[in-house]
Amino acid sequence: MKKAISKRRKMVKSVAIVVFAVVLAFGIFTAFAAYRMSLIPSMTFQEMLKYTTKDNKDAIITVGIIKGTSMSYTVYGENGTILPSKEYTYEIGSATKTFTCSLLCKAISEGRVELTDSIEKYISLPETESIYYPTFRKLVTHTSGYKGYYFNRQMISNFLHGQKNDFYGIGVETLKKQISKHIVKDKEYPFNYSNFGISVVGIALSNIYNKDYASVMNDFITSDLGLEHTKISDSSGDLKGYWNWKSDDGYIPAGAIKSTIGDMLKYVNLHMTKGIPYLALGHQEVAEINATKKQYEKMNIRMDAAGIGWMIDKQNNIIWHNGGTSNFNSYIAFDPKNQVSVVILSNLSPNYRIPVTVMGARLILDLQSKEIN
Repeated sequence: MKKAISKRRKMVKSVAIVVFAVVLAFGIFTAFAAYRMSLIPSMTFQEMLKYTTKDNKDAIITVGIIKGTSMSYTVYGENGTILPSKEYTYEIGSATKTFTCSLLCKAISEGRVELTDSIEKYISLPETESIYYPTFRKLVTHTSGYKGYYFNRQMISNFLHGQKNDFYGIGVETLKKQISKHIVKDKEYPFNYSNFGISVVGIALSNIYNKDYASVMNDFITSDLGLEHTKISDSSGDLKGYWNWKSDDGYIPAGAIKSTIGDMLKYVNLHMTKGIPYLALGHQEVAEINATKKQYEKMNIRMDAAGIGWMIDKQNNIIWHNGGTSNFNSYIAFDPKNQVSVVILSNLSPNYRIPVTVMGARLILDLQSKEIN
């Protein structure tokens, strides 16, 4: 009996290790691990694109550009071949966080919440003098002290059942319990990109607007942002490999939106041109994070400061975010001064060859140079 128990424990431990190894946190740090970093800084955007799509018949990468009032996009396939114009539906992964934080900006503009408020004002949590709960400011700048995510047994089940989305089935109530379990201190923590933290913001917004998060966000997308082909994913679309979600999954606010190039260009343009005034709140520096690492800096990917859900490259005046799921990766960026913007949506994993974050950073710098010169 003891041997059987020991064997099961070893199996669970082994599975847990594997799950940790394959969990794809939607965000910034998983995008730069599977290729030769030293070759990339010298490559042009087109060279990166051709290399990434080389001999891949399934590759469909859509590149959108805004220059002033001009908005256009191009669809690329195998070996960088230009394909007929079509607005494919992509998962945008962690770029979802900018939507969650845009909704928070709306709530702030309406006087429903303040950035300095503690989450305990909006989420039912154990109340004791010894427990500190972080503010929205710390959550949206990833300086709350929360980890990227917290391991859950459901992740083991997802792995054993071939579920690509490691966060599938981890409900809101589970996250609320984890908030109470993983206590942080009232201090300044260094930047640590957190899917969990933004998901907590989503739970609070759900309570503020008295609807489940998916309903609140879908209403916001259509009614406020005016986007017709963007919504919380229902696993359908014209590409392959979409993640499954349950309606009450707690991590939806961190990475569950799907969209098209047309909608994403409109969305970024609203931010860049201040088409909706309260969106500009998200671009103001809220915290200096100094999270740019040497390997990122070589590719002109900078994280000097954080706004409300946005990364800020102060050196190049770029406001940006990216995202990735198992079979998709995305990059959105804009320069409000020179009025240029880039959106890249890909149906390839962020770990496949060169991720669009690297390509996008190169492209927007090229566009800036042309506008400035």
